[in-house]
Amino acid sequence: MSQLAPKPTTMVQVNLEHILHDSGTELPEELLALLDRVREYLPQADTRTIVHAYRVAEYIHENQRRESGEPYITHPLAVAGILAELEMDVPTLAGGLMHDVLEHSEDENGTPRISLDDIRHLFGEEIALLVDGVTKLKGYLEKEQEEDELTDHEKRKRKREVVHTAENLRKIFVAMSGDLRVMIIKLADRLHNMRTLDALSRDRQIKISTETLQILAPMAHRLGIWQIKWQLEDLAFKYLEPEKYAEIAARVQSTRKQREADINEAIRILKERLEKEKIRAEVHGRAKHLYSIYQKMLKEEIDLDQIYDLLAIRVIVDTVPDCYHALGVVHDLWLPIPGRFDDYIAKPKPNMYQSLHTKVIGPRQQPLEVQIRTWEMHRTADFGIAAHWQYKEGTTPQDRFEQRMRMLRQQLFEWQADGKDSSEFLRSVVNDLFNDQVFAFTPKGQVIDLVAGSTPVDFAYRVHTDVGNTCVGAKVNGRIVPLNYQLKNGDIVEIITRPNAHPSRDWLNFVKTSHARSKIKQYFRKQAHAENVARGREMLEREAERLGMEPKELLHADALEEIAKQLNLPNAEEVYAAVGDGRYSAQAVLNRLLPEMPVQPTLFPTGKVMEGETRLTVDGIDNVMIRRAKCCTPLPGDEVVGYTTRGRGMTLHRRACKNVQSYLLNEPERLVAVQWDAKPGAYYATSLHIEAADRTGLLSDIANVFGEAKTNITSVRTISLPSGVAHIDLTVEVQNTSQLRNLIERVRRISDVLDIRRTGTMGEAA
Repeated sequence: MSQLAPKPTTMVQVNLEHILHDSGTELPEELLALLDRVREYLPQADTRTIVHAYRVAEYIHENQRRESGEPYITHPLAVAGILAELEMDVPTLAGGLMHDVLEHSEDENGTPRISLDDIRHLFGEEIALLVDGVTKLKGYLEKEQEEDELTDHEKRKRKREVVHTAENLRKIFVAMSGDLRVMIIKLADRLHNMRTLDALSRDRQIKISTETLQILAPMAHRLGIWQIKWQLEDLAFKYLEPEKYAEIAARVQSTRKQREADINEAIRILKERLEKEKIRAEVHGRAKHLYSIYQKMLKEEIDLDQIYDLLAIRVIVDTVPDCYHALGVVHDLWLPIPGRFDDYIAKPKPNMYQSLHTKVIGPRQQPLEVQIRTWEMHRTADFGIAAHWQYKEGTTPQDRFEQRMRMLRQQLFEWQADGKDSSEFLRSVVNDLFNDQVFAFTPKGQVIDLVAGSTPVDFAYRVHTDVGNTCVGAKVNGRIVPLNYQLKNGDIVEIITRPNAHPSRDWLNFVKTSHARSKIKQYFRKQAHAENVARGREMLEREAERLGMEPKELLHADALEEIAKQLNLPNAEEVYAAVGDGRYSAQAVLNRLLPEMPVQPTLFPTGKVMEGETRLTVDGIDNVMIRRAKCCTPLPGDEVVGYTTRGRGMTLHRRACKNVQSYLLNEPERLVAVQWDAKPGAYYATSLHIEAADRTGLLSDIANVFGEAKTNITSVRTISLPSGVAHIDLTVEVQNTSQLRNLIERVRRISDVLDIRRTGTMGEAA
């Protein structure tokens, strides 16, 4: 804490020390109210740290104003007030008061008046890390908005938004994984900014509200902070859809008196019955928030007049048995609506939320929603993960919370590890973080938390990658089920495995979690890599033998490691893989091993093919007709040889073509070494073979790659196998091998593409 800080070592720290202990300045009423609130829920807290944090913020923000014209210090005070309503600990309150000091620290000369080291010196490591984390979070989000404003073309703008959002989400989650209080401060910061958004331009209102609704409100939901979540949603809704917001608000207000009368009647009836049953309870009405009403209208495609469950009451009791006793009372008073009961006490939500939910036919035959919970559950429902720090020094059991927080951190690290690129990371976050959840159990009782709609395969991969990879079947509640069975809350799942089993590409068609999808694709990438290594090794050995060399002597480890360095590949194995998948030809690799070796000079007289011409002069003979061999479709940039045909001129083959190997053995005198000098502007047809997990939009994604490169596709042939794998054969027109390699690499990065290769000799990779 500040009063125990070491001696100052810089003039800045000396100045700040003086400010901390300046008792001459009167504290504002907002701060005094904040201190009173803190003493209510933390009677033993040392509030001097909060006062010192305020003094620093007041000093840094002196003479600064918000865009509304208010003194800037009103903002950090409001943020700290929101954190106090969440009953956060002293370090979090201090961090909230100072969350903007590093960003606003420069004086009129551009000299920083405070640094992170200064905060560390005055307040200690814990508070310094919170201030630093929130500063970085704000920087990530604002950087995205600023870069957005630089983009004019709408299509490019949307594409950049995805990349920037994904990259910044990745950084946000890294910051969160260190201390979740960083995100709680950020949520409080955003809530106050949303409350004062009227001062900003319409464009900025839309940008900030969109980010709030897409990222920060769902984050508040995932952390269980209901009090912040619903306010962020309603405020963002107000600015993004002002007309719809005003319409719903007005119509809800117009029926308010009748709803209040109905609610009060239900509360009266229920209170009387609970008292007779000797259940001590607080019963009150619960407002339906405007954004949730709007979402229900969209989801069910209905008008507000058709929403009949705007009536809701909450019952808060002392113990868990009282919850179930009260539920019995509710169902005895009013007829339960079938299928509308949820027990979140036995099966809590991932954000620690617990309650009993039921819907009944209440007074005046109106649907009535009833939530029943204990006081502890009520506190957690409102404060979520924030409630953890209320008991940091107490004796309240936290094992369940600590387990859930570890699970959340583990998810963050898995998203980073599994995401191949930013857009895939974004899909993972949207799928795993912001969707509904389902809870299933292992036979030993371990709870497995999954996305709603998950299957036994998702369950298996959540248990362990090896369990997923060797899964052959599943039992749910003791009965055999298909692997695409959608799990329900409370299912007990037993995974059947077999040691030599392996995943099926068909699983990609029904798994729900990004974790399972990533692990399945990872398995097939490894398999494809092994096949490419074996294919590349065979091609290099065959080419070495053709040149009369001993493969083992030529392709030794040291030589291949050197080639790997030249080609910027990590190791010798990747050299084989690069040859196997067509990135480099076997001849090109061997030429690097033997740069001084002439290419069969005694076999071929020399000639030259000029790009765009149809004649070739070879060994003094003019007007030789030429054409490209259909068996290997050579392109400018390939190493080629000419084959003199009988009566049809000369045919160009790629040097690695199997037909060339046959000609070398049987008709070497008819082969001519040629060099292709490409003339700009000409295009040549060549063929590609693609294997991918079949899905809607796959062919469109592939076509977009060629369209963006202004490359023509002249033919397409597709076959979808029962295994769920699509085989696609394309004929495309390109100018040279460099352009083709670039296209292959871009297609390889498309989601669900498993393999792509250039086809040529006898359908093999070339």
